[in-house]
Parts: sequence; structure tokens; C-alpha cells
Amino acid sequence: MIVLGIILLVLGLLLKMSILTYIGVVLLVIGAVFWILGSVGRPVGGRKVWY
Repeated sequence: MIVLGIILLVLGLLLKMSILTYIGVVLLVIGAVFWILGSVGRPVGGRKVWY
């Protein structure tokens, strides 16, 4: 999710499309929150570990 957010953010900035930039930022933030929650041991989405 973080990688997809970065890709959409870069594409939005290069193509001057603000909707892609906003979606990229949202995905980047959500991915970072999930990453932090998973790294401290909290279950994310009902699972403790994602494989």
C-alpha cells in the first residue's frame, strides 16, 4: 500500500493530476499507519501477522 501510494503520488505530481496526488497521499498515510500498528504487535484487520 505504501509503494502504491508513492507511485500514485509521483504520477500525480508529474502529470499535474491532483486527484492522483490526493489518492497517493491517502494510501501512503494508511499504509504507514498499518505498518506502525503491525510493527508494535497490534492485530491489523483481525490478523496478527500478514504473510
